[in-house]
Amino acid sequence: MTDIRLKPSVVKFIKTLPPKHQRQVKDYLLKLTDNPQPPDTKPLKGYGPYLRGDSGEYRVIYRYDKRRDCVTVVLVGRRNNDDVYKRFKRII
Repeated sequence: MTDIRLKPSVVKFIKTLPPKHQRQVKDYLLKLTDNPQPPDTKPLKGYGPYLRGDSGEYRVIYRYDKRRDCVTVVLVGRRNNDDVYKRFKRII
């Protein structure tokens, strides 16, 4: 079973979501423990180990370390605009 690590900003963001969306994002994160690279996941071009997946109206950006069997979620944001990618570039 893969470990999941969430950045503090991700935890804070998830707490601000409506209950339905919180549940969707949490379910997606739990699915990553069984399969860290589900079929709908795509690599972020130009950002090596980072992957992106969709959970309802939200995009989850994370990195999977095979050696440690660990997923580190660095960002969750709305997927209908490019704001999530702009925030990701500031973090990295």
